[in-house]
Amino acid sequence: MRRLIFNLHLYAALTAGAFIVVLGITGSIMAFEPEIFHLLHYGLFHVKAGNQALALAEIGARAQQTFPKEKIQAYALSTAPDLSYQVAMENHMVFVNQYTGEVLGAQGNERQFLDIVHQLHLRLLWRGQNDPGGKIMAAAGTASLFLLISGLYLWWPLKRFTIRKGSEGRRWWLDLHSATGIAALLFLLVATFTGVMIGFEKATTPLLYRITGTEPAKGPKVPAHAPDAKPIPIDQALSIARAAVPGAAPIAIGVPTPAEAYQVRLRFPEDLTPGGRSRALIDQYTGQVLFAEGSRTAPAGARMVTLNRALHTGDFGGIPGKIVMSLASLAMAMQMISGGMMWWKRTRVKRWNIHRSPQAEAGRMADSKPTRPQSSCKA
Repeated sequence: MRRLIFNLHLYAALTAGAFIVVLGITGSIMAFEPEIFHLLHYGLFHVKAGNQALALAEIGARAQQTFPKEKIQAYALSTAPDLSYQVAMENHMVFVNQYTGEVLGAQGNERQFLDIVHQLHLRLLWRGQNDPGGKIMAAAGTASLFLLISGLYLWWPLKRFTIRKGSEGRRWWLDLHSATGIAALLFLLVATFTGVMIGFEKATTPLLYRITGTEPAKGPKVPAHAPDAKPIPIDQALSIARAAVPGAAPIAIGVPTPAEAYQVRLRFPEDLTPGGRSRALIDQYTGQVLFAEGSRTAPAGARMVTLNRALHTGDFGGIPGKIVMSLASLAMAMQMISGGMMWWKRTRVKRWNIHRSPQAEAGRMADSKPTRPQSSCKA
């Protein structure tokens, strides 16, 4: 049984190892995705906190002056007083100081570094039909989960906790592999299991609702209105959304087409994910609240989905939680690298032994032994 488990462990690592390394390295970066993005574009994001933010209509007007031919599609409100507002336009994201109205700059639709990292983690930058890249990474996550469980089984008889003094070569890599794996095992299991849940969310999300005996909330249809109906101001829609989900702060609002409603996303202070999981749908003509759901009162299935994602990203524990999950992701990559080095050194030793076997040595000696010239005289 141990030999079987070892071989399955080896073949799973050789098959999925490269993809797991990508998952680990990109995951370690994504744990701090918002913080890194704010740091890389410091001048666009950071502002001096003021007392009162300007109305969204005025902030939108400042952005519209920058790109007068583009329509505004959405607003992103800051989640901290010292972070700027963003206005999403057709081809640009405009950053505006919400206290002074100053346009801090803009970004185009070109792909950013963190977006590349994110898409590598999710689907190897390969979206395609039926998301083939996503399926590959989900399968790699499943293989990683198997490697952790089988690795624990293989580790148990030896129980290596440290790198022993004097270890070298394959033995050193084995000690590193064992010590890193057991030290980070709990966090690796959490990161991998929650990642698999996300990777197969089309199946796992309905499962969570079934387990909790709840149903996803269904938003209502947007009612039709007369062609000459006039929409309410966007700031009024924002105020209505605040009242509809008390205690939650709006973090984003979309600008609807004539047949749509205002969609507002909100976030409670204790929400585990930066994006929040609260939302409100406001009729853009009457101001009627068509739908409102706060993360505090959401169905248990929805809260389980949110918790799973927060555990995976490390958001559950703030900065300390992100550090832990980032290090766990790096440990995942290190496990693949150290395991690969063990396999490579073992394979090299086998090849050396084959070349240096007694039969091979005898053959080489026979080939290298000088031959006596035959005499032309007959005995």
